Order: sequence, then C-alpha cells, then structure tokens
Amino acid sequence: MKEMGIGEVARRCGLPPSTLRYYEEKGLIRSIGRRGLSRVFAADVLERLSLITLGQSAAFSLDDIAAMLGADGQPAIDHQRLAEKADELDRTIKQLSAIRDGLRRAAACPAARHIECANFQKVLSAVQAGSLKRKASKARLRRNGG
Repeated sequence: MKEMGIGEVARRCGLPPSTLRYYEEKGLIRSIGRRGLSRVFAADVLERLSLITLGQSAAFSLDDIAAMLGADGQPAIDHQRLAEKADELDRTIKQLSAIRDGLRRAAACPAARHIECANFQKVLSAVQAGSLKRKASKARLRRNGG
C-alpha cells in the first residue's frame, strides 16, 4: 500500500492540509501514522476525499457524509437519504428558478426606476411576506439536519 504525506495528499486532492486535519478530526478520514511530525495517509484516502467532495457538491453536511462513510473505509450509502436529498434539490432548483425568472423580468422592466416596475414590486412583496426568507431558512434547516 502506497503511503503519502499530508502535503502530497493536499496537492493531489486540491485541499489545504488544514482541511485534511479537520476531516480527520471529524472522523471522515484517518491517517495511518506519522513521518516525523507529518501525518501519513494510505493511497485510498484520495477516493474517500472524492466521496466527501461529491457529497458536499450534493449539499450533504459533513455529518451526513460521515454517516455514509463506514468505519471500514467503505461507503455505507443510505438510499432513502439519497432520495430525500434529490427531492430537496428539486425543491431548491424550483425555488431558485422562480427567483431567477423574477430577476430577469425585473431586469427587463422598461420603467425608469426599478422601484416603479410592477415585476420588481412582486419580488419585493414576496420578500415582505417573508416567503422567500422562510423558504431559504427551511432549506438551510433541512440541509443541516434540523
């Protein structure tokens, strides 16, 4: 098994050593020893780091990711959690698409000032009603396991 120092792992995966130390502290990765004062990792840590990056790109929290990475180093994927995350992403995409569309309509408004634009007023009304803030807050709570 090939061993790599923390610097080489950082260089190969594009993460700073401080992130690798944090991941180790959280139990996401594990060093196999030390070479002097430097941590040493097995080569398979790069695959595990790729799984972590993939999970983060899908908006999983580090705690969610840790739960899906078995202690033996093999993924322990929770298929139900993946389906729930896909549904959550669908809702987020729908919400962001509506916001994007509203912004494009407001940007195309011919009114001299945006505050006079009917489309912009609709966006402001949604913010005043708290619907955008509540939706964003609910999405954050779901993302963080709350």
